[in-house]
Amino acid sequence: MNSLRNKVQLIGNLGNAPEIKVLEGGKKLARLSLATNETYKNAKGEKITETQWHNVIAWDKTAEIVEKYFTRGLEVLVEGKLVNRNYTDKDGIKRYATEVQAIELLILSKKQ
Repeated sequence: MNSLRNKVQLIGNLGNAPEIKVLEGGKKLARLSLATNETYKNAKGEKITETQWHNVIAWDKTAEIVEKYFTRGLEVLVEGKLVNRNYTDKDGIKRYATEVQAIELLILSKKQ
């Protein structure tokens, strides 16, 4: 049951090509921007679609898979956990970020 305490599943489309970085020690990091859409009808009966953007990160072997197969616009399923981090930007201001750390990825788009 502990594995269910911090679990996220998202299905969406990649907003851009993944950003791949190789860090000191050879660790690989992939950053993705994932768009999920929610559609509903408002009080007037009009169909409304809202898009939410999610920052997704993947490490090591998962990052290698992202680098090899993932492209802009691809529909994917991401399963992972939420991670929070903070950093100081170039102006010395402390910033906070919440990201989805991908554990499993599945391509849903048909082959092009």
